[in-house]
Amino acid sequence: MYIKVHVIPESREEGIAEKGELLYVSVACEARQGAANRRMLELLRAKFGAGAELRIVGGHHAPHKIISLDFH
Repeated sequence: MYIKVHVIPESREEGIAEKGELLYVSVACEARQGAANRRMLELLRAKFGAGAELRIVGGHHAPHKIISLDFH
């Protein structure tokens, strides 16, 4: 399954908001050296559970991303 995510770096509050098919993920860290991507994946793992395998398949260097989500 694929999910569409928009990452909002340098946010005051971290969290995930759903709007239709898009997830907005707010992270406190900067979008440098993959820090925002790593934190986004941590927040998504907390949302979907420890059995969720998440992988960025599109948008590695952009705010809009496509995430592959598989459950084991």
